Amino acid sequence: MKYGGAVFLTVIGAILYFAVNIEVQAVDIDMIGLILMIAGIIGLIISVIVDANTRRRRVVPVERREEIIEE
Repeated sequence: MKYGGAVFLTVIGAILYFAVNIEVQAVDIDMIGLILMIAGIIGLIISVIVDANTRRRRVVPVERREEIIEE
């Protein structure tokens, strides 16, 4: 799940939790909204951590390193 999916889950969860006032038998809409918000926030945190790790591991080609050193 990348940033878009995590934000989407968070938004849908917030809408269900704060804006929907429908009573459904045997289903707690507020709890479903809360679970979706938590899942979206956790997904966003994981996406940030994974992105930070992949950016740190980028390999610069040898030719590019020589250009950087010369500048």
